Amino acid sequence: MSNRSQVTTFFLVGLPHPPALDTLLFGIFLVIYVLTVLGNLLILLVIRVDSRLHTPMYYFLTNLSFIDMWFSTVTVPKMLMTLVSPDGGAISFQSCVAQLYSFHFLGSTECFLYTIMSYDRYLAIRYPLRYSSMMGGRACALLATGTWLSGSLHSAVQTTLTFRLPYCGPSHIQHYFCDAPPILKLACADTLANEMVIFVNIGVVASGCFLLIVLSYVSIVCSILKIRTSEGRRRAFQTCASHCIVVLCFFVPCVFIYLRPGSRDAVDGAVAVFYTVLTPLLNPVVYTLRNKEVKRALLRLKDKVAGSQCE
Repeated sequence: MSNRSQVTTFFLVGLPHPPALDTLLFGIFLVIYVLTVLGNLLILLVIRVDSRLHTPMYYFLTNLSFIDMWFSTVTVPKMLMTLVSPDGGAISFQSCVAQLYSFHFLGSTECFLYTIMSYDRYLAIRYPLRYSSMMGGRACALLATGTWLSGSLHSAVQTTLTFRLPYCGPSHIQHYFCDAPPILKLACADTLANEMVIFVNIGVVASGCFLLIVLSYVSIVCSILKIRTSEGRRRAFQTCASHCIVVLCFFVPCVFIYLRPGSRDAVDGAVAVFYTVLTPLLNPVVYTLRNKEVKRALLRLKDKVAGSQCE
């Protein structure tokens, strides 16, 4: 970090909205956050205790639930504070660095994980007989570890590029969390090189992952079309459509914010809600709670808990 930085505290402006809506928005986002944390914790618990769910698909879903729980925690509590307290938007320089790193670390790891999950589904549908050998425990562990390490490296680049610049005022960040584009506007130096590197870096990661996901689902759809029964095709298409909606809710806002020339603070803040608040809530519902295997596991867990209470 640059020793020339004079700003010791930043102030998050928060979501653009009429002050009269403070209480309503606080209640809505608080409920969403609580449901997100509880939903993902429930998924982690069910997959952990039910041996029938110890498969590659649920191994990756465990990683996704863990990421979503913390991804939401990195941004939403601070946003809630900006809604209820005049000083709730204050955040120290060091905390801002930590928030930006954590946000990009978890976000980019989730981006890589979506790609791995689509590849996993491609193998399961395209090569059902060889799937268990192709996606063994070691392969799953290596793929998951690769996503976390890649996310960490990607985030380190973003954070270093952002905070190596001097910040000497103003200190108001036009956003509800510390992110690179609004922070760079406060730098007391030329940020063109930073913006170009961030544009290329995020562009390569986001577009590359999205392209691989699209290719995987195109291959999956081609395999689905070979299913003989119309009911089987309908269920498979419904599952793919749900997954694609969640992926689009994550990738489209990211592309909109990071990969377009110029920036509009009010619009960026509203769009960011999709992948920082809504996507972590949708993932448990779409990927697991709609799944029959998970529903049966939940019922078994419920019966087990009820039986232990009766004893």
